[in-house]
Amino acid sequence: MIQRERLMWKISYPNFTEIHLSTFRHWKGTMEYHKTHDLEYVQKLLGRKGIRNAMIYINLEYAYFGEYNEDFHVKVASVPNEIKALLEVGFEYVCEKDGLMFFRKRK
Repeated sequence: MIQRERLMWKISYPNFTEIHLSTFRHWKGTMEYHKTHDLEYVQKLLGRKGIRNAMIYINLEYAYFGEYNEDFHVKVASVPNEIKALLEVGFEYVCEKDGLMFFRKRK
C-alpha cells in the first residue's frame, strides 16, 4: 500500500489507490484480445483455467472498441530482406503464390 501511495503522488493522480491490481490484468487481457482475437492465447497468457473465465475480455473489447473490425493492411514480398522487414513490424504470413509471399496486419 505504501508503494501505491508513493506512486499516486509521483504521477499526481489522487485516485490511483482506488485502482485494483485486477484492473491492470483486465486491461492487459482486453488489449491482447483486441490485437490477436485469439481467446485461447489470452487465456494462457493470463493463466486462466478455463475459456469461460477469459470470455470477459470479449465483452470488454467490444465495449471499449465497438464493432469488430476485419480490416487488414496487406503487403507482398518476394526477397528475404522484404520478408524480414515485414515480420519485424508485426505482419503475419498468410500464403505464397507465384513466388510472392503475402502478409497481413490488423488496421
